[in-house]
Amino acid sequence: MAANLKAGATVSWNSHGGTAHGKVVKKLTRPITIKGHKVAASKDNPEYLVETEDGKRAAHKAAALHKG
Repeated sequence: MAANLKAGATVSWNSHGGTAHGKVVKKLTRPITIKGHKVAASKDNPEYLVETEDGKRAAHKAAALHKG
């Protein structure tokens, strides 16, 4: 997957319930906590905050995301 996804890009990823679809909210370059889970994002190891069609949010590395 491309390392530079833009906010608003439509993406999909593998989830425990199958394939999830949503949009990129933003690129994370600092550690944050999402739903009690620590996300160890950094400038050298960024992750992407994504939001599903029903409003659930998660962070994923670029390699886990597929455009479209």
